[in-house]
Amino acid sequence: MNDITAPIAKKVPHKMVIHNHTRVDDYYWMRDDTRKNPEVLAHLAAENDYTKAQLLHTEAMQEKIFQEIKARIEKDDSSVPTKKGDFYYSSQMQGENEYPIYVRSSDFSGSNLEVLLNVNELAKAHDYYQVSGLSASPDGKLLAYGEDTVSRRIYTVQFKDIAGNSLLDDKLEGTNGGIVWGNDNKTVYYIKKDPQTLLGYQVFRHTLGTPQAEDEMVYEESNKAYYTGLSKSKDGSSVFIWHSSTEASGVSVIDADNANAMPKRFIDREEGHEYSISKMNNWYYINTNWQATNFRLMKVHKKHLGDKTQWQDVIPANDAVKLEDYELFANHLVYQQRENGISRLTIQELSSGKKQPLSFNDTAYTLALYGNNEITNSKLRLYYSSFTTPGTHYDVDLNTLDKTQLKQAKVLGDFDSKNYASERISVKARDGKKVPVSLVYRKDKFKKDGTNPLYQYAYGSYGHTIDPSFSVSRLSLLDRGFVYAVAHIRGSEMLGRPWYEDGKKLTKMNTFTDFIDVTKDLTAQGYGDKENVFAVGGSAGGLLMGAVMNMAPEQYKGIAAAVPFVDVVTTMLDESIPLTTNEFKEWGNPKDKAFYDYMLSYSPYDQVKAQDYPNVLVTTGLHDSQVQYFEPMKWVAKLREYKTDDNVLLFKTDMEAGHGGASGRFKRIHDTALQYSFFIDLLNKG
Repeated sequence: MNDITAPIAKKVPHKMVIHNHTRVDDYYWMRDDTRKNPEVLAHLAAENDYTKAQLLHTEAMQEKIFQEIKARIEKDDSSVPTKKGDFYYSSQMQGENEYPIYVRSSDFSGSNLEVLLNVNELAKAHDYYQVSGLSASPDGKLLAYGEDTVSRRIYTVQFKDIAGNSLLDDKLEGTNGGIVWGNDNKTVYYIKKDPQTLLGYQVFRHTLGTPQAEDEMVYEESNKAYYTGLSKSKDGSSVFIWHSSTEASGVSVIDADNANAMPKRFIDREEGHEYSISKMNNWYYINTNWQATNFRLMKVHKKHLGDKTQWQDVIPANDAVKLEDYELFANHLVYQQRENGISRLTIQELSSGKKQPLSFNDTAYTLALYGNNEITNSKLRLYYSSFTTPGTHYDVDLNTLDKTQLKQAKVLGDFDSKNYASERISVKARDGKKVPVSLVYRKDKFKKDGTNPLYQYAYGSYGHTIDPSFSVSRLSLLDRGFVYAVAHIRGSEMLGRPWYEDGKKLTKMNTFTDFIDVTKDLTAQGYGDKENVFAVGGSAGGLLMGAVMNMAPEQYKGIAAAVPFVDVVTTMLDESIPLTTNEFKEWGNPKDKAFYDYMLSYSPYDQVKAQDYPNVLVTTGLHDSQVQYFEPMKWVAKLREYKTDDNVLLFKTDMEAGHGGASGRFKRIHDTALQYSFFIDLLNKG
């Protein structure tokens, strides 16, 4: 690597005192909410220049990996059409286009295709462009969509006359990007965001043809620990306002046929009660954790709305099995459960109660229900994938259970799934708990003798569970002999809700020690070379990376941390920062000394110390709306100050992107190629 000097940040001591404890943050000055401070921008530019110089010798490798990943992707590709109302909706990717073209047809075959939105045309004038929340009016004549040109996830909603191919004058500013239509085709509901905290907390009703300033606020969330969402019931009769916090949730219902209706609570919100609802005819179905740790499905007649005592069991509680999802059809209930970490589907006939399981071949896989918009449909649409099976779309006959494969993602080139193998194993953590691990490798490159490089990934927060799924880009690692592992550590819900509860707030340390214990066990079993372990995580997974490299730096040769949440204590004490108040039930509120002390014990930024660290690549986006750019910026500056090794520490900021990285399907591959090249270069250096 080049001898260019790493940027050294100035130090401006900033004292913070709470609970009679003082912390001094020398890099607090790096926070600039306007993102226009010349000194801050100059330092970020210097870091980018340093990273580019240090990785200059890998650019040929980056380009090679970029091209091989790109070459596997089918340039002309379409999504599987899903029916809603009178039309089948889908999207198309064409040639070198970075963005989709959204289309619809009156039949599944697409014989009379109609273009709704060509995102490539809309994106031409912008460095960053993101469309969200496409939604056609009930009569199919108008299209609403949100657009973000900054990557702060604040959207402007536009309305398009589909037949006339022209925009209406209506424009809704400062929204979360989605709308829900009333049934009169002119009333829409949307969520407005706080421009500082980025919290969507107000629901407005807009009538097409009127100024946004005249919109009526129908709901305002006063509790900043709650997120607000919007959707429409499957039967089209109701608009649902979702109230979601980490440990409680609720729903308010609006009559979609009445443009003057106000929301009514489904039931009063209760601390610790999480639930969601669906509606079919006169019945509401409720997925609830009421007296059910792993949730159960219940139902109640609409005449008993608001009365929980009238709820009836449909799928009883089972402490060993978590209810994850369900779909309602005219005479069938389809439900998805997770048992011992594996998702399973059951199709139940409502009239007879007959239940039939739906089986799959792989030992571990990703399973998702989608596009099931019609209650009267006789088929279930689902998506299936595994480490060795490219994404596959099926229609399943609800009566016979016959599966019709609609599409499987094509992998161009010489890909053959038979060349790869996957495993699901358990690793014993230091406290005796067994942590599931999913592995995939190329058979002819794998020896299980401790010589393969190991790429270990995890997330481990918010109950988010990462099931094994196929990745075209991952082949570039597997074909070079890497073993790829996903550690299903505590903080996820891989083993049900208790697995999540044992990895948050005052048990968060389990998330980090699980990851380290998985590393040690995989190398001890010969799955990976203990001298060549590479760890990866993003966002809350970036917190994981920061924690493990403080706790066990000797275990990892290289670490990649994307948009990492690393300044935990300072961020959680500042309610002006986006997401902070919503996260108290996940991390704890440090205004409580018990949480403050515990957070301080693992916060990556606060725990940086004089020791050897692995080689590290940190990436972020200047406009990140979830983890602010200054968290990784400060962290890197402090690491540079304290680390005692000669390993490389690189920091790259995308000056146009936010939390999700670059927009565009091929632009994103450059980020992947950069990370892979960073690791492969370290591996080649020995």
